[in-house]
Amino acid sequence: MNKDFIRQSVVGLKIVVVMTVMLGVAYPAAVWGVGQVAFHDKANGQIVSQGGKDVGSAIIGQDFKVKDPEWFHGRPSATDYDGLASAPSNLGPSNPDLLKSIKQRQQEIATIEGVDVSEIPADAVTASASGLDPYISPAYAALQVDRVARERGLSVSTVKALVETYTSGRQLGFLGEPKVNVLKLNLALARQ
Repeated sequence: MNKDFIRQSVVGLKIVVVMTVMLGVAYPAAVWGVGQVAFHDKANGQIVSQGGKDVGSAIIGQDFKVKDPEWFHGRPSATDYDGLASAPSNLGPSNPDLLKSIKQRQQEIATIEGVDVSEIPADAVTASASGLDPYISPAYAALQVDRVARERGLSVSTVKALVETYTSGRQLGFLGEPKVNVLKLNLALARQ
């Protein structure tokens, strides 16, 4: 072997080690540290606690089943709310399986809420891209108010006020749509 090859190999190896330490250890540690100091709650999954007990995450959808009528129900999940499998169904808008599940969800919601299928918002019957969306539209929340009030023995105005409290507007005033955090709304119901 020639000396230039060995010298270049040693230099290359040193660069790999230095870059691995810098980009594989130091940089991720620095980003983690800044996140812990500056954005502690957000960097740790925005865990929601009630009564000293962790009950969920404000940014990950929970499974409030349709068979539990006393709770507000979230969006359907293509992954059954499995955080490790977070993904869409990848079914296109004309896929017969997707259309069948949407029609089934529409009938189920129409029966439970006592409304016509045409009154059901899209987010009530379609899963989000992540399958873990913690929000529903104000329209879907409003559709559920009468049922939740009846099941919990609360006035409709009380439940409507809770929905308004947990409805957030567009980000920066113009991005996205208004939304209701289902977990926070249901926890407020539990405190009533």
